[in-house]
Amino acid sequence: MGIGLGVFLIIIGAILSFTTLDDTLLKTNLDVVGYILMAGGLLALIFGTLQNRQRTNTSHTSVVEHHTIDEGNVQHDGHEVRDDRRDV
Repeated sequence: MGIGLGVFLIIIGAILSFTTLDDTLLKTNLDVVGYILMAGGLLALIFGTLQNRQRTNTSHTSVVEHHTIDEGNVQHDGHEVRDDRRDV
């Protein structure tokens, strides 16, 4: 969502900044509002990219325990640790 929101804000900010819209009804300077939206969109892009980078670098390990039943007695065979990381 962060990357899409960033692109959306940059587009809306560019429209407000670089087009000649009639700003007499709003009583605000649309150029400044557009630049603020573009800066917010750039920050959203940066934070979205950092979030995606952290998400791909996580590792997941799972512990699988095996139990065998031999004539009513439970024997613990140990455990196996699997690493589910993908090589990137």
